[in-house]
Amino acid sequence: MMEDTSQPMFSDEYYMMQAIRLAEQALEEEEVPIGALVVCQNRIIGKGYNQVERLRDATAHAEMLAFTAATEYLGSKHLVDCTLYVTIEPCTMCAGASRWVQVPRIVYGASEPKTGYSIHGHGLLHPKTEVIRGVLSDECASLMKRFFQSKRGKLP
Repeated sequence: MMEDTSQPMFSDEYYMMQAIRLAEQALEEEEVPIGALVVCQNRIIGKGYNQVERLRDATAHAEMLAFTAATEYLGSKHLVDCTLYVTIEPCTMCAGASRWVQVPRIVYGASEPKTGYSIHGHGLLHPKTEVIRGVLSDECASLMKRFFQSKRGKLP
C-alpha cells in the first residue's frame, strides 16, 4: 500500500486519513465504518475499527479497541501526551472511557447527532481534554452514509 502524501506528515489530517483507512476496513467487513487511532509523540500506538458484529461484543467500538492497544503499548492505564483520532464523534461509552484513560486530546471527523457524546454535554470527557471537530468530516460522513444506504438496500 502506498503512503498518503496528500496531507503533511503528523498533521491532524494525516492521522485522520489513517483512521479513515481503518473505517474502510470496517465497511468491508460490514461493520459500522468507524476507525480510531491513538497517537503519542507522532507514533501510532493503538488502532481499532468497529468489530461489534465480528466479536459479538457491543463494547467493541473502534475507540475502545484503540485505547486497549495503546494502554498495553505504554504499559499504563493513562494515555497522557496522546491524541485520539476517530472518524465519528465518540458515543457516550467511548467518551466516558476517554475520561478514564485521561486522553488529553480528541480529534474527530463527523458529528453524530443521534448517539454522539455531545448531545449529553461535555461532562463525559476529562475536564482537561481538548476537542477538535470536523477534520475531514465530509470523507468520514460519506462512509457512514454508504454503510447505512447499503443496509437499506439503496446501494448494491
